[in-house]
Amino acid sequence: MEQRPSPATLLSLESLCARVKGCTACSLSATRTNAVFGEGAVQARLMMVGEGPGEVEDTTGRPFVGPAGQKLDEVMDSVGLRREDVYITNIVKCRPPGNRVPARGEMETCSPYLEAQIALIQPSLIVALGNTPTQWFLPDAPGITQSHGSFFAWRGGILVFPMFHPSYLLRYPSKEKGSPKYLTWIDVQKVKAWLDAQGAATES
Repeated sequence: MEQRPSPATLLSLESLCARVKGCTACSLSATRTNAVFGEGAVQARLMMVGEGPGEVEDTTGRPFVGPAGQKLDEVMDSVGLRREDVYITNIVKCRPPGNRVPARGEMETCSPYLEAQIALIQPSLIVALGNTPTQWFLPDAPGITQSHGSFFAWRGGILVFPMFHPSYLLRYPSKEKGSPKYLTWIDVQKVKAWLDAQGAATES
């Protein structure tokens, strides 16, 4: 297996993507159809990070395009956010077999790619989709049911904002007050309000 990449040596998203597509640094490469690098605005203020690709993503090579991705689009559309205005990726770039949660070692092996993406895109806000990326970015934070909807300071002035993973919303479709879907509606409004405030501050 090849050595893990150093973010300092990866000078562009294009070269980074090429490196990811050819990566064999962990065992997930042996079972993937496609590595799923990420897509969106190359200078996005908002980055969304999930845990790993699913079956449809593995087939297409694109992040969040299966049922969970369609739900994510619905959540973003509800406040006027467009996929082309954000950057969407995952911690691991290859699908874990059976859509299981990525192992710690797999995430550690793949994390330099995510670190390089963050360094190149320079987002101001990272939405951590689900418990796995939330704990990756914020190991001392409470679980997603407690940490969702709050802004946490991360490195270099970047904020991390946990939200429920869209696949969780598919499993619990109720819209009743206090349900995951209801709470996500509130959370995404917070994200949009923060982005709008940042945009207004930039223009003033």
